[in-house]
Amino acid sequence: MKRQNILYKSLYLIVAIMMIGCSEDYLEEPAPTQSVSEDVIFNSREGVEAFFAGVYRLSRRQFTSYDSGGIYSMYMARSVKGNDLINTTSWFSFDYDNDNREPTYRRTVFSWEYPYFMINQLNSLINGVNASAELSEEDKTELIAEARVLRAFNYFQLAMEFQHTYSYDPSLPAPPIYTELSLEGKPMITLQELYDFILEDLENSVDELGADRINKSYVNRSVAYGILARVYQVMENWSGAEMAAAEAYGGDASAVLDASSYANGFDDISNTEWLWGLPQTSDQSNYYYGAPSAFTDHYGQAYSSVYVNPNFVDEFSATDVRNTFENAYGIAPGDYREYVTNKFTFAFDSDIVLMRTAEMILIEAEALYQQGREDEAHDLLFALQSNRDAEAVRSDNTGSDLFEEILLERRKELYAEIGVEWFDAKRLRRGIDRDPIHRTVLTLEPDDNRFFLKIPQTEIDANDAIDDSVNSDR
Repeated sequence: MKRQNILYKSLYLIVAIMMIGCSEDYLEEPAPTQSVSEDVIFNSREGVEAFFAGVYRLSRRQFTSYDSGGIYSMYMARSVKGNDLINTTSWFSFDYDNDNREPTYRRTVFSWEYPYFMINQLNSLINGVNASAELSEEDKTELIAEARVLRAFNYFQLAMEFQHTYSYDPSLPAPPIYTELSLEGKPMITLQELYDFILEDLENSVDELGADRINKSYVNRSVAYGILARVYQVMENWSGAEMAAAEAYGGDASAVLDASSYANGFDDISNTEWLWGLPQTSDQSNYYYGAPSAFTDHYGQAYSSVYVNPNFVDEFSATDVRNTFENAYGIAPGDYREYVTNKFTFAFDSDIVLMRTAEMILIEAEALYQQGREDEAHDLLFALQSNRDAEAVRSDNTGSDLFEEILLERRKELYAEIGVEWFDAKRLRRGIDRDPIHRTVLTLEPDDNRFFLKIPQTEIDANDAIDDSVNSDR
């Protein structure tokens, strides 16, 4: 009999709170610094919100190592797998080499254990709220909705990391679903079943949330719709993606874009374009774990390990506010170290972006295009382009050329934030072909197995329902 699964051996509902100490500066609400009983936690909305504060604090923790701290580390690993960024032999170098997927590797283990760790906390919260005799039904509905959205978000990461994209073959095996604390591991399910569960959590929860929240690290209705928009995008539900993206940013592009803030360093969660982020404070910093800024900033005391492909730099006009590239070291042309970006400013209190309005605008534009509404898609695309560049000229692109323009705009807008190039190549089944200037030149063919990870050996060893055969042909 295998040993207990390390992700589910805790039966305590208060683990998230016990593991951290939260200051009032971070919470802006009551902040637990000591472990408390289950009865106290689920006796009031304030107690559950304190539990939530612990969960959100855990989302930006130093989970394993400098390249495996939290969701921001997963996004950074995806970002350096493409063609637009070039990584040195520092942290994330195995991700950059696309040599990070074996069952015993840190990336594989972290990308499995971190989402499940978060899911475990959220299941504790959901079950505790459901069982409470003190909470009102209104409070229960809203609190459970927030937890289910976060749970869906983490299961979505598992779906993206551990199998081909949805459109490749929904019948393929995918990570198991847990909704209860368990000492017994569950078997793999199908990708279809996993996406069905993700959609159930999201679709049943988005309209149970309001606009109000403690701060932008918390999920509200806009963030929930933003997550749903991403899921619909991968599943190619274009009417759903259009609706969810518009709900996320409000539907008026001119009202939610601020070109003047683009060059401010992407370190402040109060930025009007940020829908969701991870706040950092000097007394609760994750220090040098802070991707992307700790790795892309070449002007502060950070790792300075990421450079920008000169061919990608050439895609930006001189008047585009997103043209944040410089030859900081006086490197001769033709060297991969020629360009760096000052898009991100690193400090111990630099906030981390997770979702922005511009991404939602571009999801909506793509969804409009995919539904044959090219004029509307082009109008929305140009609304963003003209905000970023006062001298932008509307293209006359139609058909596939317009689609390529939308995808390029996604790369230009979101590079180093959420792994957009990898995300698009995987979901669209396109592959990635690196330019010769790269430190490591490679080609990922469409549906290449390197777009997903093998199942960790730690899970195989711990779970009676999964054996070594799970990695056959992976």
